[in-house]
Amino acid sequence: MLYRCVARPLLFSLPPEWVHHVSLGALTRTPVASLLEPFARREFPGLEKKLFGLTFPNPIGLAAGFDKNAEGVTVWPRLGFGFMELGTITPRAQPGNPRPRVFRLSAEQGLINRLGFPNVGAEEVARRLEKIKSSGRWPRVPVGMNIGKNKETPLEEAGRDYVACFRATRDLADYFVVNVSSPNTPGLRDLQQGPLLDSILGPLRDEDPEAKRPLLIKIAPDLTETQIADVVNAVEKYRLAGIVATNTTIDKTGLSVQEQGGVSGRPLTSRSTEIIRAVHRLTGGRVPIIGVGGIFNAADAREKFEAGASLLQLYTGFVYEGPLVVRRICEGLR
Repeated sequence: MLYRCVARPLLFSLPPEWVHHVSLGALTRTPVASLLEPFARREFPGLEKKLFGLTFPNPIGLAAGFDKNAEGVTVWPRLGFGFMELGTITPRAQPGNPRPRVFRLSAEQGLINRLGFPNVGAEEVARRLEKIKSSGRWPRVPVGMNIGKNKETPLEEAGRDYVACFRATRDLADYFVVNVSSPNTPGLRDLQQGPLLDSILGPLRDEDPEAKRPLLIKIAPDLTETQIADVVNAVEKYRLAGIVATNTTIDKTGLSVQEQGGVSGRPLTSRSTEIIRAVHRLTGGRVPIIGVGGIFNAADAREKFEAGASLLQLYTGFVYEGPLVVRRICEGLR
């Protein structure tokens, strides 16, 4: 209630990307996380999940895009998250798209972003992770890495970028997610289909032929069922560990803000659930699904699980509901 009535109105009066960076800095460079931990972190043994050979203390994770540069690796478990997905990283550092590039949909409880994978680059992220690991501060929850391509890399050569990101961090993450579904890098969504997808997944599988490191693919919510079936075929062909459903949507029908970019939050809730349900049906439940999109409370989480998700991730729900949201969702699920 304090967050909703006091903190959120204040934060929402300021530019959204600035708020994100300041909040991330406060969590990672001040005692804020330590002060929040007694209220945010709880143990939920009944919610523990085992997937991809990993143990998730609870099924609620931080979605990719929130911690692009691995700044809060030691913080997210203190806020109750059962796992985290860092990135998206690219081989070379890049600034992303021009600002402003994040917009609130306050009336609809959503966000529009056209960030375009701004990040410090795979090698720098690897150095940060290595430093945390060597210091003995590595978290006890699974750490995922979301990998992508640089904006200037031609689609036909995208495979080398994904492989470069994988090589840089292969010993520093517990699972990897191939991001071919962001709407904010020109042409990237074309990589979800056919020979272009093969040109990415084939070389990645060659890097890890025994599939020792779980490799997943993140898909768009705007795919048709035929396109989803094609992705499912690729998942089975390349022995991927699972599917992350979904990224942001380009459908802005009826929204109060009409900016270019991908929509997340409440406007995505139903569509992401439909995609999860379709993937679950097409795979016969054989392929684990990480559900993302418009999860704000336990009822939203339960709906995703009933549709076929095994794990869930938050981004916009975390922004709108505040630092105790994971605890509240887990309490509701319990």
